Amino acid sequence: MNVIYNSDQYSVVEFGADADQDALRFGGYEIMDKPSKREVFIAGALAESFRREVKDLIASEPSVEEIDDFLGNYDSFMSQAVVFH
Repeated sequence: MNVIYNSDQYSVVEFGADADQDALRFGGYEIMDKPSKREVFIAGALAESFRREVKDLIASEPSVEEIDDFLGNYDSFMSQAVVFH
């Protein structure tokens, strides 16, 4: 697992592909909206699509605001509350 993005608004953790676990066959990503304390874990085809979109976004050398705007597209998926132990 690797933190691939961290701003005041969002954090993204990448989980490597694991052929032995169906949910991680293509790897996965945890996207956390820090101010709202919500997160989503995406895997499978959605993770594969996310990876492609991030690669295209990074190629354009985006600002932090542009990356945060892109990650904001996933806010509607964020239903899991973040709980700190």
